[in-house]
Amino acid sequence: MSVGVVWFKRDLRLHDHAALTAASLAGPVLCLYIIEPALWQQPDASSQHYHFALECVQDLAASLAARGLPLLIQVGEAVEVLARLHAAMPFDALYAHEETGNGFSYQRDLAVGRWCLQQRVQWQEFAQTGVIRRLRSRDGWAARWTQFVSQPCLPVPALQAAPCPLPIMTAPGADSLGIFPFDPPQRQRGGRRRAIAVLQDFLQLRSAQYRGGISSPLSAPTACSRLSPYLALGCLSLREIVQATHRELQRLPEDSTRQRKGLQAFISRLHWHCHFMQKLESEPEIEWRNMHRGYDGLRETEHDEARLQALMQGRTGWPLVDACVAMLNHTGWLNFRMRAMLVSVAAYPLWLHWRPVGLWLARAFLDYEPGIHWSQLQMQSGTTGINTTRVYNPVKQAMDHDPQGRFVRRWLPLMQQLPDGWLFEPWKMPDSLRKQYGLIGEQALPAPPCELESATRLAKQRLHAWRKQPEVKAEKAAIVARHGSRQRPPGKRTNRRRPDVQQQLGLPLD
Repeated sequence: MSVGVVWFKRDLRLHDHAALTAASLAGPVLCLYIIEPALWQQPDASSQHYHFALECVQDLAASLAARGLPLLIQVGEAVEVLARLHAAMPFDALYAHEETGNGFSYQRDLAVGRWCLQQRVQWQEFAQTGVIRRLRSRDGWAARWTQFVSQPCLPVPALQAAPCPLPIMTAPGADSLGIFPFDPPQRQRGGRRRAIAVLQDFLQLRSAQYRGGISSPLSAPTACSRLSPYLALGCLSLREIVQATHRELQRLPEDSTRQRKGLQAFISRLHWHCHFMQKLESEPEIEWRNMHRGYDGLRETEHDEARLQALMQGRTGWPLVDACVAMLNHTGWLNFRMRAMLVSVAAYPLWLHWRPVGLWLARAFLDYEPGIHWSQLQMQSGTTGINTTRVYNPVKQAMDHDPQGRFVRRWLPLMQQLPDGWLFEPWKMPDSLRKQYGLIGEQALPAPPCELESATRLAKQRLHAWRKQPEVKAEKAAIVARHGSRQRPPGKRTNRRRPDVQQQLGLPLD
């Protein structure tokens, strides 16, 4: 009897799992999770990602055990582990979901494909998001996304366990794997059970805050869905989140205006989630080189390590920027607008290249999703060649989204005693006030590394002058054709309520 191996990667669930379903139809199944040292040693990984993944794996293993199946955990590089497993138990097929990951995972999958050909193992990969592999044209992409998320979710299949030919390994510590040490004390915890609880809480309660609440760092921690790390590790499938949201929309009374608008905006964001991932899928090189090659040389030769360190350590002297870094270091999360502001400050007044900034933020964001991350880094830095220049003034952002300074005072203890008039531009305080508030010596506030307005103005002038070069303008059409969106995302229309929709979300825990 043939045995199929299901290789779990960033799809740590049993529900709506196309690879698991296909394997179950072919015969006995062996479920495999590989801890790959080289993957975890990549410069975009940190120990918080590893610990979160292990929490998800633990939940997955418990769900499989309840069905009489083990989860075979192995430590080693993917081809090495597959070869070891094949020698112990020759298997005929390998099943997995497609992955739009970093450059390492892309090359690893190519190596696995070559190994499968050599061993005559059939490797079947299945889509798990609206991202389309080997996409020829963006035309019609939005319709295909809608078609994908509208297909019925796959139930957990009946599973027949294959013999487990190797001992299950204990996960090594992050230190022994050489993973970058960063694990915020208040980060979210992993696993499908937690993911479902967060989804239910958002759809039924917090979604009313979504529109209007996701921009301010004060309201965003509860107004945002907080589902992004669970999507990144596949504890929930994109399709089941979209469909659960539609069910909730259908259940709501017609007069639930705020919640309806919040859920519709959320569906639109899920569409953009895949739109940006598609960019990396179609052009993996944007992880390390400019999407528009005409911008090569714009910032690369002017790297200022002192400015990068000031940003990473939260010592730029711009209170909202430094408060955001403090929150990120404590929670592993920031809302989208504050992320955009950090990248804007890095790209314009600090004139830093997006790649080192992106690696720092990749390690810091628990929900790091390579396709979204690198596309957004380049868009906010002005190197796509097709997007409007987005420059966020950190002083204005503080006045708009933290007018009483509650966020700044919470995350920057030295700012708690400052009067409102100096809170967002403390570097302008006279020396007498600094002494009065004890902000001297070791307690002195950092001075900004540059004058904000003039540095930003110069950066915009340089970028716009670069953009006007004929050879740069000539490339724009090709980038629009390859990466540009074609139509408005879904979620703008109100769904009519169906009387037969159940009151519960109906999401199985496994």
